[in-house]
Amino acid sequence: MTKISTPKKARPKTDWHPADIKAALEKAGWSLRKLSEHHGYSPGRLRVGLRTPDIKAERFIAAALGVEPETIWPTRYLPDGRHVVDAARQEAAKA
Repeated sequence: MTKISTPKKARPKTDWHPADIKAALEKAGWSLRKLSEHHGYSPGRLRVGLRTPDIKAERFIAAALGVEPETIWPTRYLPDGRHVVDAARQEAAKA
C-alpha cells in the first residue's frame, strides 16, 4: 500500500498568547510588574505590550526571555525586521 503524501501547509505566524508570555516571564524569574519597575516604569506599564504594539515594552519583555521581539510577536514585525509602527511612521514622514 502506498502512502499519499500531501504538502504541509505553512503555519500562519501567530503571536504568543499573553498567558504564555506571563508564564515564560515567571519561569525566568520575572513578573510584568517587577520588570516594569526594574526599567523605571510604573508597575503596569509593560502590560500594555501584551495586547498593543509597543516597541519599548516588547523589547524589555523579549530581553527578559532571551529572545527577539519578532519571535514573540511575529505579526507586529515586517519581513525586513522593522516594527510595523516604525514602518508606518517612516511612510507618514515621506508623504
